[in-house]
Amino acid sequence: MTKKQKKMLGRILLAIVLLIGLHFLPVEGPVKLVLYLIPYMVIGYDILRKAFLGLLHREVFDENFLMAVATVGAILLGEYQEGVAVMLFYQIGELFQAVAVGKSRRNISALMDIRPDFANIENENGKLEQVSPDEVAVGTIIVVCPGEKVPIDGCVTEGSSTLNTSALTGESVPREVAAGDEIISGCVNLTGLLKIRTTKEFGESTVSKILDLVENSSMKKSRSENFITKFAKYYTPAVCYGALALAVIPPLVQILMGNPAAWSMWITRALTFLVISCPCALVISIPLSFFGGIGGASACGILVKGSNYLEALAQTGCVVFDKTGTLTKGVFQVAEVAPAQEWTAGETDPFQMLLYYAAHAESYSSHPISKSLREAFGADIDNERVTEVEEIGGEGVTARVDGHEVAAGNARLMRRLGLDCAVPAGIGTVVHVAVDGVYAGYILIADVMKETAGEAIAALKKAGVKKTVMLTGDAKAVAEHVAEKLGVDEVHSELLPADKVERVEELLQKKNRKEKLAFVGDGINDAPVLSRADIGIAMGAMGSDAAIEAADIVLMDDNPAKIALAMRISRKCLRIVYENIVFALGVKALCLILGALGIAGMWMAIFADVGVMVIAVLNAIRCLKIK
Repeated sequence: MTKKQKKMLGRILLAIVLLIGLHFLPVEGPVKLVLYLIPYMVIGYDILRKAFLGLLHREVFDENFLMAVATVGAILLGEYQEGVAVMLFYQIGELFQAVAVGKSRRNISALMDIRPDFANIENENGKLEQVSPDEVAVGTIIVVCPGEKVPIDGCVTEGSSTLNTSALTGESVPREVAAGDEIISGCVNLTGLLKIRTTKEFGESTVSKILDLVENSSMKKSRSENFITKFAKYYTPAVCYGALALAVIPPLVQILMGNPAAWSMWITRALTFLVISCPCALVISIPLSFFGGIGGASACGILVKGSNYLEALAQTGCVVFDKTGTLTKGVFQVAEVAPAQEWTAGETDPFQMLLYYAAHAESYSSHPISKSLREAFGADIDNERVTEVEEIGGEGVTARVDGHEVAAGNARLMRRLGLDCAVPAGIGTVVHVAVDGVYAGYILIADVMKETAGEAIAALKKAGVKKTVMLTGDAKAVAEHVAEKLGVDEVHSELLPADKVERVEELLQKKNRKEKLAFVGDGINDAPVLSRADIGIAMGAMGSDAAIEAADIVLMDDNPAKIALAMRISRKCLRIVYENIVFALGVKALCLILGALGIAGMWMAIFADVGVMVIAVLNAIRCLKIK
């Protein structure tokens, strides 16, 4: 509990002790009134102050005004215990709400702990100097010591270490990094000292963007929250005027009929009516449910930019995936090395020699496929062995390696050289190799599927998603192979970014009006589609800034299986919201009728207001518990 909440708890306990003590004290008349005003002011002075300020600012109709009128009226009518009890239980309900919000906020504030306080740079004397992260320019070498947070995105230039990424991804498994690895801000360096060359300014780094997403998430309200806001706007004045009518009209009718007015009885009923009608349970529990849902999701590494997106996620009927970087890792690896039978490399291993020639011929290229060849070769490339490198656009490269003429590329390059090439049985990108005018074989390179991709598709179908679609710019054979292996319902290949938007437009027109379409992507070319879809979901760890900016939901560990988890959180949150709405309105409607008829007294009113609010808040807290 916070200091403020502990102070409120102290006031509640003091008021309870005073109220119990006064019950056994044999006093009457003005002395009794003065004595009961002591616990009343102890527990309710802040409510009276807020109600008075509301009157001054012409913001009359709120729960503070209702409580002030009801309790002051009860005391003036001689119902001292009831008046103090109403204020006491109302404050108990407010304390419950404050503690619940604090519990929700702690999940989100865990993200706020990723905000770095400083960055270390070496000065001219070689000593570390702490500066504000805002002052660090792109390309600066910063030093991150063990136990410190990584302040800015960059690339490790020196050192190796283990990173704690749990605040970003929700995963407890540490990540190993070494020289050459990309690193994002917000991680905690656990072991070794790291030197990092910054690749972004602090304002554009991952940590800044995440904090901005979280801080602005409350700005985008769901339809349920907007309904409750509008409902309270008209409901509160209506019940105030209704209570006034209940206090005045029946006595006047009695007078006109020649009967006693019974002002005291009807005013008591009107005050009871006011206490019952207070909309606290709805006004507090509905936003708290969504706040708890967003907090629970963030603890799992799922950032939701607003409760409107959390609500929409529950209605998702179609999920569209980009392939590379979303369902696959976007990391190319050598899947097969197949030397040709007609080519031999003497006594040396032909598999290794085929990789040797291909890796050296591609050594000057920065293409991911070239990188995968060098990684598969495994040894350092001696560039002095490579001369006369020529890149042929759309076909491959030729070079002289150890005096041998080597060509590495696609089938078109082999045809240019007048060579027949083998057709691989596997699916992926094929690099054919020729040495000294003889076809030497091929190397098959494939994009590696994410371990959780198949699980993600299966979980979505189990969650009720009717259709899964994959859009990719890859070749048809590769796309269909991945889709079949993962169980995707529909696949469209060889698409440009503009083509992806067109496909999503077609799917949006075909879907049911009540259902939502979600698109999941990670690249800068996915940003237009993320914006166009009903719900855009971006990969946050390795995704592009443009994709994260355009998305409505960000998966911080790039795990597509968490989409189904996010849907489960969303549906649980909405179920709790509807439970609270039905429960609160049902109980209040019944008690309002009983109060107007004089059947329900002030104690029943206390349950209808504070009791319902406490139950609704406790129900809303369940949004935080994610299995």
